[in-house]
Amino acid sequence: MAKYSKKAAAKVARAVKKAKAGTLRSGRSKKKVTSRKQVIAIGLSEARAEGKKVPKAPKKKTVKKKAAAKKATKRTTKKTNKSRKTSKKKS
Repeated sequence: MAKYSKKAAAKVARAVKKAKAGTLRSGRSKKKVTSRKQVIAIGLSEARAEGKKVPKAPKKKTVKKKAAAKKATKRTTKKTNKSRKTSKKKS
């Protein structure tokens, strides 16, 4: 059985055609799309929005915070300002 419907394939084909013509724009920024992968992603996203047969979008990975590890490696000594130069006014 096919992963993508013919209507979904048509959406992607339309997006590719628009990109080649230079009229395909992305999201909020409305910048020109140059990446072929991004063109396909836009086509699939539009097909998904219309309810066509397309596999679900991959879930975004979340990065776990390592706050405890950072606290342990933090410096405990104070920095001294030895390299600081002060300019004196000549009178």
